[in-house]
Amino acid sequence: MSTAAQLELSAPAPGVLAMSGALVFGTAAKALADARPAVARGEVTQLDLAGVAASDSAGLAVLLALRRAAGLHGTELTITSLPATLRALAQLGEVEDLLGMADSKPAAA
Repeated sequence: MSTAAQLELSAPAPGVLAMSGALVFGTAAKALADARPAVARGEVTQLDLAGVAASDSAGLAVLLALRRAAGLHGTELTITSLPATLRALAQLGEVEDLLGMADSKPAAA
């Protein structure tokens, strides 16, 4: 049995990309590679993290990179249901504004 972290991406609605599983060091590079093209093209304007069960600083880096990719191409990427661990890391690193957290509510615990 494998204990490797897994992350799944899905498109539950037009413009929405949902992540579920572990957004961690072991999944971050693939998550970024898979999500960035659609974000950069403006096809994804909302990133739903309700299904993210585990996250770390690499996951935070993915979110920052995706928000930057959207901004560079003139679109806004809204992050919803930000897990408490990512929220705490963003606050610790003082990057809440870069994630657009000023107007967001924490995900339910």
